[in-house]
Amino acid sequence: MQFDFATAGRVLFGPGTLRQAAPLAAEIGKRALVVTGSKPERAAELLASMAEEGIAPVTYAVSGEPTLDTAREAIALARENRCDLVIGFGGGSALDTGKSVAAVLANGGDPLDYAEVVGRGKKLTRPSAPFIAIPTTAGTGAEVTRNAVLASPEHRVKASLRSLGMLPTLAIVDPDLTLGLPPEPTASSGLDALTQLIEPFLTTRANPLTDGLCREGIRRVARSLRRAYENGSDAEARQDMALASLMGGMALSNAGLAAVHALAGPFGGMFPAPHGATCASLLPAAMEVNLRAAQARQPGGEFLRRCEEVARILTGRPEATAEDGVVWIRELCRALNVRPLRAYGLTEAEIPGLVERSKATSSMKANPVALTDEEIREIVVRSA
Repeated sequence: MQFDFATAGRVLFGPGTLRQAAPLAAEIGKRALVVTGSKPERAAELLASMAEEGIAPVTYAVSGEPTLDTAREAIALARENRCDLVIGFGGGSALDTGKSVAAVLANGGDPLDYAEVVGRGKKLTRPSAPFIAIPTTAGTGAEVTRNAVLASPEHRVKASLRSLGMLPTLAIVDPDLTLGLPPEPTASSGLDALTQLIEPFLTTRANPLTDGLCREGIRRVARSLRRAYENGSDAEARQDMALASLMGGMALSNAGLAAVHALAGPFGGMFPAPHGATCASLLPAAMEVNLRAAQARQPGGEFLRRCEEVARILTGRPEATAEDGVVWIRELCRALNVRPLRAYGLTEAEIPGLVERSKATSSMKANPVALTDEEIREIVVRSA
């Protein structure tokens, strides 16, 4: 048995931990670029406390999914203000932008120099500038991952900057920051978290450490996602989802992902769709197609055993079958009003290109069953 496990340098979790952000940041740097989501006013408390600690903050707001140009603008702002610290405060878009800024500040050049697929193939040889990740949604787990995903609209793809050196210096996960999140982003981010717990548990790179994180995370999503969706102020449910998201980030960063993300990544490059919403659309069909393929080609194998374990955790029934797990996920997506892929612009003509792009991803290579082109197409069609 051999595996690699790495995560953020330090993780602070719990209600009210945001109050520790400014004092800890003051120990790291004096000029901070604070990357926020589309509503920078949500960071007002953080910015005020930073000023009290003698830190000069400069803010950059990210609207929508981050792009290479988004990162370039933020990097230029950080360089102009001689920032020695980067803080990401927001959802996955803010955290990924912040991680890319910290990486390029330390390594020089342009984000395209280091971007996979469309980039120039350079490696990030130096550890990133100090980076503090503070998520305000519960889904991406980006506060503990070693990459940043940026869209390149001209290429119609999403590409990652990736390096162990990109792991955040500090992750502060305060579930209180997710209180009151509207139902739609609660659903999409929460189903993203569930996907990022199920896929690393089933992937070919699963290991005992990530297995434990996935089991516990799946259990928390199963009992709390619907509650958080129905009542945004349910503090207990929000804490469960924040912890599940954190566990999913640790798991995916060390055990990888599978078919859902193999399709969601290229889809996000082709269409202006939120990543979490795309994963939510794809998850039920991907589970069902993978299960049927394994029953045909890997009967009695480890993958099927793990699918049954996932089903037992989701349903809370010790006799549950793998098929019961798929039904549970499909019913949850229906209850959370998950939209189909066509709502984001998918047409029949685009499906072959999406299938081809998905086959080139590392996530599809780690899928527990080698899917045929027709099976991948079926996932897309049934999600559309």
